[in-house]
Amino acid sequence: MAGEINEGSVPAYYREVYVAVRCRTDERVQVEVFQRLLQRTDLPKAVLGQIAEHVDSTDGFLSKLSLYKALALIALAQQGRQPSPKLLENCIQELPKPQLGEPKDLSALRMQPAQEDALMMSKTLDKLLVIDTVQVELIPEKKGLFLKHVEYQVTSQRYKISVYRRYSDFDVFHEVLLQRFAYRVVPALPPKRMLKGVLTSVSEREFIEGRRRALGRFINLVARHPIFSEDELVKTFLTFSGSDVQSKLRDAYKKTGDEFMTNRIATQAKEYLPADIQSQFSTSRELIRNIHNSFHKLRDRAEKMAERSKENATDLLMFGRELSALGSDASSLPALASSQSTWGTLRQSLKSLSVEFAVLSDKAAQQGRREEDDVVEKLNLFLDLLQSYRDLCERHEKGVLHEHQRALHKYSLMKRQMMSATVQPKEQTSVEQLESRIVQQENAIQTMELRNYFSLFCLHQETQLIFTYLPITSHILGAFVNSQVQGHREMGEVWNELQPKLGCLFGGNNGLKTPI
Repeated sequence: MAGEINEGSVPAYYREVYVAVRCRTDERVQVEVFQRLLQRTDLPKAVLGQIAEHVDSTDGFLSKLSLYKALALIALAQQGRQPSPKLLENCIQELPKPQLGEPKDLSALRMQPAQEDALMMSKTLDKLLVIDTVQVELIPEKKGLFLKHVEYQVTSQRYKISVYRRYSDFDVFHEVLLQRFAYRVVPALPPKRMLKGVLTSVSEREFIEGRRRALGRFINLVARHPIFSEDELVKTFLTFSGSDVQSKLRDAYKKTGDEFMTNRIATQAKEYLPADIQSQFSTSRELIRNIHNSFHKLRDRAEKMAERSKENATDLLMFGRELSALGSDASSLPALASSQSTWGTLRQSLKSLSVEFAVLSDKAAQQGRREEDDVVEKLNLFLDLLQSYRDLCERHEKGVLHEHQRALHKYSLMKRQMMSATVQPKEQTSVEQLESRIVQQENAIQTMELRNYFSLFCLHQETQLIFTYLPITSHILGAFVNSQVQGHREMGEVWNELQPKLGCLFGGNNGLKTPI
């Protein structure tokens, strides 16, 4: 239209309305929100239709100037005049004020406040688990002239690709991931080597297997994280098959920088936080700490049960071997032994028992492996996540929050220096230098404040992620019950098959309720 609305000539009321109804993550206004604004005017439907007709929108949004034009047309219509762009040209210098009430009350018109959208985790545990499943398998050791190292085959279901990685590749990936997402839960890596000088009953083979499992848990937690899973770093680690993945990862980080630099709402994070964010955080942190302690105890018990199943397997095997050894002893009993003929028969039966007990031993070992793979491993996965949340809370308090407080202290010292410099005559250049340093410090503090709010914002989301993972408890319990049912059923079947085979050993009553 001729005589376009100039933002400089717009009344303060227009700006206040715009701030109240615009998207929190965008400079524009949703069409749905604008339509609700129109309904608030109580103008006839035909007139509302005319206003909407004259207002431009793109992809379901109005620009700031389109909203200003709409507000002017609403004001004209409320005065009983024709809401047309032509009439608007006559009052372009002094735009009329529409009657819409207090601007602060209009923020409720936003269809889906971005505040909630940005803060709330929309994914369920099942949706997180299907993002990807990554297998980490050991491949045979490569031996050079002077060194040998362990290599892993990393296979992503999502990307349908296998790549080869060494521990050092995981290490660099973890390092750049932590730099990029300092305000998120980044699980820790297992140690590279067994700690020297520490008494341990763990063999090197067991240590390598434990480390493989831990790397698998790490990469699965990362690959399923709602933010990490869409990041270039994760895709590079899971898919890049070139010769130097470490350089590729570092280059990818250099191009993007940390999340604060790339997240579109990072500088506005304060607007999205609830007023009681600190008390919410304290309450959640305490609850998660208690959950962490309980899961530690559950894992310890599950480990002991799996260990007992393995010990049971060894004991059954040895028990069978001892019976077999007893039956294989060809020494004859002296003539005075009254049970000489019976012992001969028994001895023949005992010889074959090692086979039966080997089957029982195998079933008990399978039971132990199931408990380890299905129960202990799931408990460890959740514990890794809980521990990384604990680490994140410490990073928030010791990192950005602490830096912010130090910067404020430094700033107050500089201000005092400045005050004393203005009272006592000093060289102009030193005063100017102090002023320049104060301005720089103010800018640094402002950035730190923004980072502090963004850190809190991320912490709020990561707290929700922990709660989203809580239903894994039912997965763990289900795996535990299933392993017990299967184990007892399989063992019971072998025992039931064994009993009738030993009828000659037990006599007439098959060994039931035999008095000793």
